[in-house]
Amino acid sequence: MTGVLLEDSILEGLDDEQRAVATTLSGPLCVLAGAGTGKTRAITHRIAYGVRTGVYKPQQVLAVTFTARAAAEMRTRLRDLGAAGVQARTFHAAALRQLQYFWPQAVGGTLPALVDHKAQLIAESARRLRVTTDRAAIRDVAAEIEWAKVSMLTPDAYMGAAVGRSEPAGMDLTTVSRIFSAYEDLKLDRNLIDFEDVLLSTVGILEDDERIAATVRAQYRHFVVDEYQDVSPLQQRLLDLWLGERRELCVVGDASQTIYSFTGASSRHLLDFTKRYEGAQVVRLVRDYRSTPQVVKAANTLLAARSKEADRSTAGTTWSAPLELVAQQQAGPEPAFTECSDDEAEATECVRRIGALLDQGVKASEIAILYRTNGQSEAYEQALASAGIGYQLRGGERFFQRREVRDALLQLRAAARTQGDEDVPQQVRDVLASLGYTSVAPQNSGAVREKWESLAALVGLADELARVRGAEALTLQLFVAELEERAAAQHAPTVQGVTLASLHSAKGLEWDAVFLVGLSEGLMPISFADTQEAVDEERRLLYVGITRARRHLAMSWSTSRSPGGRASRKPSRFLDALRPAGTGQAAFRQPRAKAARKSAGPVTCRVCKRPLLTGSERKIGRCNDCPVSYEEETFEALRAWRLGEAREKDVPAFVIFTDATLVSIAEARPESLDQLGELAGIGSAKLERYGEAVLGIIGDNA
Repeated sequence: MTGVLLEDSILEGLDDEQRAVATTLSGPLCVLAGAGTGKTRAITHRIAYGVRTGVYKPQQVLAVTFTARAAAEMRTRLRDLGAAGVQARTFHAAALRQLQYFWPQAVGGTLPALVDHKAQLIAESARRLRVTTDRAAIRDVAAEIEWAKVSMLTPDAYMGAAVGRSEPAGMDLTTVSRIFSAYEDLKLDRNLIDFEDVLLSTVGILEDDERIAATVRAQYRHFVVDEYQDVSPLQQRLLDLWLGERRELCVVGDASQTIYSFTGASSRHLLDFTKRYEGAQVVRLVRDYRSTPQVVKAANTLLAARSKEADRSTAGTTWSAPLELVAQQQAGPEPAFTECSDDEAEATECVRRIGALLDQGVKASEIAILYRTNGQSEAYEQALASAGIGYQLRGGERFFQRREVRDALLQLRAAARTQGDEDVPQQVRDVLASLGYTSVAPQNSGAVREKWESLAALVGLADELARVRGAEALTLQLFVAELEERAAAQHAPTVQGVTLASLHSAKGLEWDAVFLVGLSEGLMPISFADTQEAVDEERRLLYVGITRARRHLAMSWSTSRSPGGRASRKPSRFLDALRPAGTGQAAFRQPRAKAARKSAGPVTCRVCKRPLLTGSERKIGRCNDCPVSYEEETFEALRAWRLGEAREKDVPAFVIFTDATLVSIAEARPESLDQLGELAGIGSAKLERYGEAVLGIIGDNA
């Protein structure tokens, strides 16, 4: 293939706007990219096209983004496009690399050790000042110190700049300033630096030593900054020093996805880009390739409602006009709105809907439950566990730090030195089998299931790489190298199981189905959002949540926190614009049949008659500690049949029926399809698909 054809191949498949981005290789460029519009594709193809045409030297391009995962994904895409030498890093990673190299000549000696977590030092600083703190207070003070440092404020300057901000942990600004000062002194005494110091020190060296600044500018001549709406004043200052007087800068962002203002991020740098760089080209990406028209409409409507408020405002507003997305996918289902009586009922209803999606063939890894605060996850963890549905908590233990993953890497390294390169995915399966991997998921929950999920994720990655890069080109050595690179960048493969995540941590991700839960006043917007700017940020946060969904979108809220509690909660004000016209709140409540069943009194155990408290107990109809009433042979026959179905369909066994549902069937011993259909966990689709087989097993074991 000639060079011209290779260049043209990089532009293939890009729409007109993406192609404009990819072929604009010089001068300041601002890409305003809505959610799902292919911004990463556009900028990686731009870099690759610049390298292929000879405009860029790979080693002179620095692409900067905000998460290690995003940087790793960008490096992978660039490598696949033939631009392997380009540096793609986070701001902190790029600055740390420069700091490690230049510290000896700029400062002298060895670079101080890096503090991973501030909590211990802040707690000690507070104790020295005789300030009482708990874990939550320490967390809040740490966040406030981080905001101050990325805003380039000293402890003394902090007090003036923080006027009007909410007081962390109820502390006055003077106390926070004193803890901040003591924290900085403690780091100095122990020769330590934190992540903000990495940026501050790099800025200081580049400002003070023109020779070092010139060396950096000679190394990097072209810059790309992704998620530019999240840049802090400190990061912008560092970027300015990297650039010097040059204008070879491409920024990509969306002001409507600014959700980190509390950390010091500001969309002002993005919105004022054309003022700062006169003559800068602007390209708008609005074609949404991720979501259905129904999801896109909900996202557009949410922002348009705020724009109408801004238009009516007589006092002026800082709300910026949003990009209006244009859906490119085929039509899908309308978003679902559900009002529930309490948090537990909301979790149960959410998991019921998830079970229905699993029945339809949606993979568990393509489903997410998103909430405003991490404390909301517990009810959903319990509901999923009771239903026998696997899940993963985003923000938990890092994937590559899990013991089974570390053991797998050791085994795969050893195998790569001795084995051939035929059928790498099968080799990976064979190696991991010694650690407990099987082709069918185990029925156990807890640690056994989590271990299997980790190993299955590695197998899935092997399959994906063989498909993308070609089975013939993939060797076991290359697969191990890919794992090692991902481990360094914490770029974890996809783990099977429903994702539980906060709205903030879901940024940059997407799923086929998204459940936005807890959408009541006080949670969305959060209760401490007491200014128009804070409420606007909450609206943008919900927008980010909506745009994570490809096809299925469900939004729910509850009227009280606990069962039997006072129904004092109201649905989020943001939902007013999203509900179909002409319908009231009552239209979105749970199905009437469920409400009637609830009004008749609590569900009781058929053995001891006590109220059933958990979803699992209500599903099987008795307390967990009451004696079982099924024949063991019947239950084992049902499990054996389920295992065979799971293997035939190559799905986890719980997708067929959960353990709780099998117990319910074995105890009820239904004699007809109608009786079987009355049991919890058996919808019409499962009844049609498996009903006759289940009744046959019951009959055979009569």
